[in-house]
Amino acid sequence: MKRILIIGCSGGGKSTLARKLGAKLSLPVTHLDKLWWQPGWVELGHDAFCPVVEKLVAGDGWVIDGNYSDTFPMRLARADTVIWIERSRLQNLIRAFGRFLLLRGTVREDVGEGCPEKFDLEFARYIWNYNRDVAPRMEAAIREFGAHVNFIRLRSDREIANFLEAL
Repeated sequence: MKRILIIGCSGGGKSTLARKLGAKLSLPVTHLDKLWWQPGWVELGHDAFCPVVEKLVAGDGWVIDGNYSDTFPMRLARADTVIWIERSRLQNLIRAFGRFLLLRGTVREDVGEGCPEKFDLEFARYIWNYNRDVAPRMEAAIREFGAHVNFIRLRSDREIANFLEAL
């Protein structure tokens, strides 16, 4: 494992796993949310975002967390491993809201500067509808562009801990 994508719904633990995996494998970690979100939760935009991601995946080794389906085919083309954190939508919602309560007013290291932790109806809807709206696109892209990747699904904290311990 040298080029790893970590995907899944918000609140699932992608960024935490990315940090732990990067440290364990001595690989650089990139959180796509940190690149996409500009101060004040303003989107960078696809024209600026795609070339940055293309440059990232050209590297020899990396861990990248985030969905961003428009860049998924280019990331899949270079990845050797995809890890999908797949929790229930209720778990994701509870975890994301808990994170908001714990960190409100602060900016996480895996999100762009000037983007304090927030939780609003739009974000809650995204999480609630992820399996209907986002997951099918990700699965289709994996089938189309990722036949060569090692595909791993992790569904709980225990599975994540066991996976990390087994490395």
